[in-house]
Formats: sequence, structure tokens, C-alpha cells
Amino acid sequence: MPSKKQVQHAHISARLRSLHGALISIVSAMNRPQRDEVLIKAAGIRLDRALFPLLVGIERLGPIGVVDMADRVGRDYTTVSRQVAKLESLGLVERRANAADRRVREAVITAKGKAMTDLVDAARERMGLAIFKTWGAHDIDELVRLMQKFADAIEDDQPGGQK
Repeated sequence: MPSKKQVQHAHISARLRSLHGALISIVSAMNRPQRDEVLIKAAGIRLDRALFPLLVGIERLGPIGVVDMADRVGRDYTTVSRQVAKLESLGLVERRANAADRRVREAVITAKGKAMTDLVDAARERMGLAIFKTWGAHDIDELVRLMQKFADAIEDDQPGGQK
């Protein structure tokens, strides 16, 4: 008789392909340049689309080093460094030395940058409400709970022990 663990493992294995397909669909949709353009327009802001994910990432993850940010967005370090410098010249972020290692320069959101990401968040909320208009509260709560659980597990299982 198979153990409960083997049955559970078989069930997970059977569902992983579907999960992976759903994640590819989500990431593909979220990475479309047109989606960023729509969000930028809905937020009523003026920002180069290439800078948009960096600004949001710095607001959510900052203070953050350029190397870490480049890794997270899948871009070359030098490209991200130039783009962060552009955000800094616009007054949306500032760079400062890391408290623990003064050699590392981190990007942190400014008040002006935070005001801009607040407008983006409001536009994202309007768009999200439209997407979830037919969902029940319980389904949304479960989605959020399970996505957070999944995100935490993925963060804990980074290649090379990174977090």
C-alpha cells in the first residue's frame, strides 16, 4: 500500500505542469510592454516604460543594490545602473552607501518617487477590481493567501542560497 507521502507527491507532480503553465501565462502577461504603457497612462504619470519596473521595484524592495535589482529584473548590471541614474536625475530615487558595507550603493525611493508609485498603485487597484469583479471574497482571500505562501517558498529556495 502506498504511503500518504507518496500519494501526495504524485498529486503534486501531476499538477506541477499546470502550475508552471499558469505561471508562464501570468509572467508573460505582466511582462508585456503594452501592459506597462496602459498602467502608466492609467496612473496619469510621465515615465519611460523601461524605467517603470525599476521604480516600482525600488519602492517595493528598497533600499536595494543595483546588482540585486539587475538580477531580479533579468537585466545587465550596467544597464540597470544607467537606468537607476536616470531615475535619480528625475528625483524619483536616490543612491546612498549601504550601512553595513559602504562600498555597496543602494537605491531608495524619494518622496517624489513614492508619490508616483502611489498613483501607479491606485491605477493597478482599479485594473485589479475589474479583473476580479466576478470573484467572491473567499476566492480572492484564498488566492492571496496561497500566492503569498508560494512566493515565500520560492524566496526561501533561491539557487545558490540567495534571498
